[in-house]
Amino acid sequence: MSRAVTVSQINRYIANLFKQDYTLSGIQVKGEISGCKYHYSGHIYFTLKDAGAAISCVMFSSQRKGLDFTLEDGQSVIVTGRISVFERDGRYQLYAQSIVQDGVGRLYEEYEKLKKRLLSEGLFDEQRKKQIPRFASKIGIVTAKTGAVIQDICNVTYRRNPYVQLYLYPAKVQGEGAAQTVIDGIRYFEKTDVDTIIIGRGGGSVEDLWCFNDEKLARVIAACTKPIISAVGHETDTTISDYAADLRAPTPSAAAELAVYAWREFEIGLSEYRYDLRESIEQILRVRKLELQKYMVLLQHVSPEDMLRQKRLYLADCQERLQRMMERQLTETKHRLALYAEEMKGLSPLQKLQSGYTYTADESGSHIDSVSRLTKGQHLMLTFADGKAKVTVDEITGQKNGG
Repeated sequence: MSRAVTVSQINRYIANLFKQDYTLSGIQVKGEISGCKYHYSGHIYFTLKDAGAAISCVMFSSQRKGLDFTLEDGQSVIVTGRISVFERDGRYQLYAQSIVQDGVGRLYEEYEKLKKRLLSEGLFDEQRKKQIPRFASKIGIVTAKTGAVIQDICNVTYRRNPYVQLYLYPAKVQGEGAAQTVIDGIRYFEKTDVDTIIIGRGGGSVEDLWCFNDEKLARVIAACTKPIISAVGHETDTTISDYAADLRAPTPSAAAELAVYAWREFEIGLSEYRYDLRESIEQILRVRKLELQKYMVLLQHVSPEDMLRQKRLYLADCQERLQRMMERQLTETKHRLALYAEEMKGLSPLQKLQSGYTYTADESGSHIDSVSRLTKGQHLMLTFADGKAKVTVDEITGQKNGG
């Protein structure tokens, strides 16, 4: 009797068979999604089916980085991955590594190859991209002449700034020859005086947007001397033109928002700048006025005019002090003179005369101070306090010539 094996052993054995099969380790399976479920852990569980069969699939959260669309029931997709056994349940399933929508797998590969090559050439480098003018007055638009794109851009532009002029170059944006018409539009506007160029179209399938993945168009965009905004498809759509352009807009309406400045906001901002500028100037003037006043005060102390004024004040003060000193000196001198005069009254000949004395002189006017100088019959002049008298000596008494 043969030895029995466990369920785990048989499932592990079958799993090893799957791993050893090279075909199953890297396979692409095409089918329709059914029962799609996004788990809170980040994993995606779904069933891939066709008209005759179905297979369970899982995409782990670590593999979702390259998934650029949302999986939904009914979508036709191509899943690249490996088929292995889930040992616990004993069933095999497809472990997805990448998922693309059916019909675009080949185009996607071409897109990735071109993107990688142009990226390596530096065509997408941010350093070479031109700045979008903040205050554009003329905008060239390369898109279909009919449809929602041009209408949306016109509506947004009129709402934001009715003074901006829009110029349309009608181009094919889908199908054969579309890329060349977009190139022609860019080259046309490059020779005009527009400030910015917008290229784009509305949403659609990958095939519909494919002309914007054209290599020649990408190089023309990169080489254009005018700044270009690319607005192709919806927000989730990304084309080579988006990478080559100076700015990518998620939608044509958003492109108009980015290219056209809001006139009302500009007016408000201008008023605020005007107010701030006036306040700054007034503040500067106030500060400068205070500084000027300070310097004027300092200058007054060193200016010739102030020095002359100070000298005049000093001279006037000296003159006043000199006047007071002279007056005081004169007063003191008068007092001393009065004292001296009082003291000399007793020595004054006039004072003596007032007391009854006389002044005696001969005819020649010589003072006679002794009888020894007299002779009998001599004429003398006697001076009194109130007049003079001429007399003649009749008699001399007293000693004369020492006798």
